[in-house]
Amino acid sequence: MYFINAPFFLRWYYPNVTFHKSRKDKKIYLTFDDGPIPEVTPFILDTLADYHVKATFFCVGNNIEKNRTIYERILAEGHQVGNHTYNHLRGWDTDDSVYLDNIAKCQQLTGTNLFRPPYARAKKSQLAALYQTYTVVFWDVLSGDFDEQISPEKCYQNVIRHVKNGSIIVFHDNIKALPRVSYALPKAIRYLKDKGYDFGVL
Repeated sequence: MYFINAPFFLRWYYPNVTFHKSRKDKKIYLTFDDGPIPEVTPFILDTLADYHVKATFFCVGNNIEKNRTIYERILAEGHQVGNHTYNHLRGWDTDDSVYLDNIAKCQQLTGTNLFRPPYARAKKSQLAALYQTYTVVFWDVLSGDFDEQISPEKCYQNVIRHVKNGSIIVFHDNIKALPRVSYALPKAIRYLKDKGYDFGVL
């Protein structure tokens, strides 16, 4: 079970997490989790380049090490990167010291001030330590592209029906998401540009 929009209780439980940016400006923020990988990330980068859009990639350290050229391309093309742990760990299931060490290992590769916990699952004790160094970023629009039970069109509709000024939108550059992100991403960008949205990095 997951929520397309971050529900009130999640925002209440994590009061210091960034779920969206300013609602005053007609600007949105595309984010991509779990890469970089050769099967998906280059397509996403090509799509962003085609539409002259910048985005933020929350990268897994192990994937960075395996795909250095793609990671360097993300940076060279002006995108932002964030830390998504070294091994895509679920914080709720991981001892605090192990979790924080894993993040630090990824940080040696990214040098970023942005962190997003995989699965949006992190203990308050873990986040309390991370707030000293990072802006912890969740989202307010989850595309659902990781869900193999939904259609590419449903993924697209999840985005365009819920977006508003300042929205942080999540797609994924992982294998499971490919059928949906490859359909929904370019279509959503065209729609949002037509609606007058600008795109920013976090």
